[in-house]
Amino acid sequence: MIRILTVLFLFLVALPARAGVAIEEFTSPGGIHVWLVEEPSIPFIALELRFQGGASLDAPGKRGAVNLMVGLLEEGSGDLDAREFAKATENLAAQFGYDVSDDVVSVSARFLSENRDQAVDLLRKSLVEPAFTDKAIERVRGQVMSVIRSNETDPDKIAGRTFKKMAFGDHPYGSPLIGTPDSVAALTREDIVAAHKATMAKDRMFVSVVGDITAEDLGPMLDGLLGDLPDTGAPIPPKVTPVLGGGTEVVDFDTPQSVAVFGQPGMDRDDDDFFAAYLLNTILGGGGFESRLMEEVREKRGLTYGVYSYLVPKDLAALYMGSVASANDRIGEAVRVIKEEWARMAESGVTPEELEKAKALLTGAYPLRFDGNGAIAQIMVGMQVQGLPIDYIDTRNDKVNAVTLEEINRVARELLRPDALTFVIVGKPRGV
Repeated sequence: MIRILTVLFLFLVALPARAGVAIEEFTSPGGIHVWLVEEPSIPFIALELRFQGGASLDAPGKRGAVNLMVGLLEEGSGDLDAREFAKATENLAAQFGYDVSDDVVSVSARFLSENRDQAVDLLRKSLVEPAFTDKAIERVRGQVMSVIRSNETDPDKIAGRTFKKMAFGDHPYGSPLIGTPDSVAALTREDIVAAHKATMAKDRMFVSVVGDITAEDLGPMLDGLLGDLPDTGAPIPPKVTPVLGGGTEVVDFDTPQSVAVFGQPGMDRDDDDFFAAYLLNTILGGGGFESRLMEEVREKRGLTYGVYSYLVPKDLAALYMGSVASANDRIGEAVRVIKEEWARMAESGVTPEELEKAKALLTGAYPLRFDGNGAIAQIMVGMQVQGLPIDYIDTRNDKVNAVTLEEINRVARELLRPDALTFVIVGKPRGV
C-alpha cells in the first residue's frame, strides 16, 4: 500500500508548472516516431499513445464496436484473465487508461522506472494480445447497455445525440459512438477483433513520453511494445460538412428544466484564423464569468446557472457549439438572448478592452497546464495529433498575443452565422 501511495504521489507532483519544455523528436530503430521529454529527477515514466480514426472507424452496421473493443483491452490479455491483469497492474503500482472518442483511441500509462520492463510487457499484452473472451465480452457489453439505457433518460445526452444526428446524418459523427441497444447486442467477437485491427495500427499512431528514460532506452522499449501491431488500419472516413440551417428542434421530455444545445459550422484547427477564433470564443462564451453570454444570460437576467460556447474542430468536420439550461418557462428568453449576442458580435465585433482581457486570460493560464509528467505527455501527443509544430509550446502565447483587433473582428464577421445557429431543446419549453 505504501508503494502504491508513493507512485500516486509521484504521478501528481512530478514536475512544477512550466511552459518551457525541451522536446526531443526521433524515430526508434523499428520506425516508431516519438516525442520525448527526459526528466530523470523523479523515477517514473508517463507514456501517451493515440491512434487516429477512433470510433469513426466502426464498420457499417457495427456501431459501438470500437467502443466495446476499447473497454475490453484491460479485461484480460495473453495468459491473464481480467482479475489477474488487474492484480498484476496493482502489484507493479502502474496505471493504464484506455479511452475512445470520435477521432482517436487513447492509451495512457504511468509506471515507476524500476518496474519499466514488467509494466511495458503487461501493457503490450493488453494492446497486442487482448484475449476478448466470451465472458469478458458479455460483462462489458452489459456495462455498455447500462450506459445506453441511462443516456436515454438524460436530457443532456438526448440533446447532444439529436444535434449530432441533425448535423451529420449517416456519417459516423451522426450517431453516438457507444452504439445503440440493437447494434451493441448484435456485436460478435469477430466484430471486436476486426475493430481492433482497424483502429490500433502503426500507420495512425502518435507517441509521447515524459520521464526518467533516455532516447537510447526508449527506442527499443517502444519497438518491443508496439512493433507487433498491424502496419495499417482501416481507411479514415471522408470529411463531412455539417448541415445546420438554423431554427429550433424541440424534443419533448418531462422535466422542470429544459436543456439546450446550439451550434453552427465551425473552423478547422489548422485554419490561419484559428487563434483569432479562439480568442473570439473566449469573449463570447468560453471565458467563464467574463464572457458576454454569461453576463447577458446569467448575470443580467438570471436565466441560468451557466451558459457556454466552445469550438469543436474534429478531424473530419468543425462545429461551433454551446449549451445552456433553464426553467421551462424561461428557456425561450435564454435562447433569444443567445441569438441576439451571436448576431451582435457578428455585426459589431469585440472591443479593444475585451481582446486584451481575453489575451491575458489565455496566456496566463497556459503555463498552469504543465503541472506534471502526465499532463505534459498528454499535451505533446495532442500536438502531434493536431499536426502542430514541435515548438508550439514556446510560440503559442506569441500567436495569441499577435492577434489584432482588426483580425478578430474580421473573423467575427466571417465565422459567426446567426442564420445557421441551430438549437435543440429537450424538455417542455414555453415561449420558444
